[in-house]
Amino acid sequence: MRSGEELDGFEGEASSTSMISGASSPYQPTTEPVSQRRGLAGLRCDPDYLRGALGRLKVAQVILALIAFICIETIMACSPCEGLYFFEFVSCSAFVVTGVLLIMFSLNLHMRIPQINWNLTDLVNTGLSTFLFFIASIVLATLNHRAGAEIAAVIFGFLATAAYAVNTFLAVQKWRVSVRQQSTNDYIRARTESRDVDSRPEIQREKSPTSPLSLNHWQLA
Repeated sequence: MRSGEELDGFEGEASSTSMISGASSPYQPTTEPVSQRRGLAGLRCDPDYLRGALGRLKVAQVILALIAFICIETIMACSPCEGLYFFEFVSCSAFVVTGVLLIMFSLNLHMRIPQINWNLTDLVNTGLSTFLFFIASIVLATLNHRAGAEIAAVIFGFLATAAYAVNTFLAVQKWRVSVRQQSTNDYIRARTESRDVDSRPEIQREKSPTSPLSLNHWQLA
C-alpha cells in the first residue's frame, strides 16, 4: 500500500499533467463576446443621426412625401390625369426609397454593407427626388381643378422639394469630404509603401535590372 505522501505526490503530478495537456490542447472553448456576434438581434437605433441635420431632413422628407401621396390619393376624378399620375408616382417612390435609406442610416445597417457607396447613393436619391418633385408639383399646379386635395398636394410637393434640395446640398458637401479623405488615405498608403521599399535594399536589388542575377540571366539568354 502507498503512503499518504506518495498518494499526494501522485495526485499533484496528475493534476499538473492534466493542466498542461489542457493548455496545449487545440480544442479550447471559444470566448467570443456576445456583442461581436452579427445578426439582426444586435440592431440599435442611432440617436445621434436622428438628432443631426441629415436625420431630421430624412424624417421630414418621409413625412412630406407620405402626406403628398395621401392627398393625391383622395382625388376621385381628374381630367386630364397625366399630371396626377406622375405626382402619385414621384411621391410614392420618394417615400419608399427615402424611408429605406432612413432605416439603413438610423440603424447603422449601411456599416454592414461597405461595398456600397452610401454617401453617393444618398446624393443621387436626394438630387433626383428634388428634380422630380419640382417638376411634378409644377405640372400638378398647372393642371389642377382648384380642388382642396390638389392644392394641398401641390403645397406639400413644393415643401418636399425644398427639403430634398437642402439635403442635396448637405449630401454634396459630405460626399466631397469623403472623396478628400479617400484620396488622402491613398496618398499616405502610397508614401508608406514607397518608404518601405526604400528602407529594404534587398527589394531594390531584386528589382534592379543591373543586379548580378539579372546580368547572368541575360548572358545565358
